[in-house]
Amino acid sequence: MNKGTTDYQMIHHGNNIKRLREILGVKQDVLVAVLNITQQSISKLEKKALISDEILEKVANVLGITVVAIKNYQDEIVVNIISNIFNDDSLLTIHQPKINQKIDKLIEMMEQLLKSEQEKNNLLEKILVEKQEV
Repeated sequence: MNKGTTDYQMIHHGNNIKRLREILGVKQDVLVAVLNITQQSISKLEKKALISDEILEKVANVLGITVVAIKNYQDEIVVNIISNIFNDDSLLTIHQPKINQKIDKLIEMMEQLLKSEQEKNNLLEKILVEKQEV
């Protein structure tokens, strides 16, 4: 056996995030919104071979998976698992309740923030009107 070769692929965290995100049907926009970073940052992140555990944890939480899943993801393993489980003509449906819950929570928080801002604006308008009347 040649000492210069290995029988495993180099782990690439960014590729793994991208593949898992795609499998789960999560757009980059979701990561942008939840993590409060730019689209370019997500693109750069998905190109990085090694990513800190802190960032992996944040991404894993958004995707509803574990950091271990990101670190150890391999297409070949997933294909083998799927072919072993779904060896008949079953259709594979991926459910993403955790992601949908997080998106719903984000929307709810944004709606509350918007309502709060509207109330604040109404109060400021009322104060301005009262000052003009004086």
